[in-house]
Amino acid sequence: MIHDEMAEAFNSRIRVDLNNIKKMTPAQLDRVKTYGSTAENMLMNRDFAQFVHHYKFEILDQLSSITGHTEEDNTKRIAISNQLSGIDGFIAWLQRAKYFKDKAVSQQTQSLQDPAE
Repeated sequence: MIHDEMAEAFNSRIRVDLNNIKKMTPAQLDRVKTYGSTAENMLMNRDFAQFVHHYKFEILDQLSSITGHTEEDNTKRIAISNQLSGIDGFIAWLQRAKYFKDKAVSQQTQSLQDPAE
């Protein structure tokens, strides 16, 4: 069951396009910076990194335990590869949020230095 809070969080999620970052309001830039800082904190958290790597090792152990070459074994390999890809995609998503934060900070710093714009 989807809760109202979940729907509200989904509908209010941050959508950032680097082409529009110069047109963002200070409040929008602050949201991007807060979101990016949270992502950066997760990326820098040693416990989080440890669990991600342990989970990847667990998945690789599952992959190495598949020794056959039947259609079912190949299907399992594909499923495990998709799991690994999902983990990498999540990490890339966090890195992208940090990148957008860095761009927002750069944009705000530049606009403070160049008040003529």
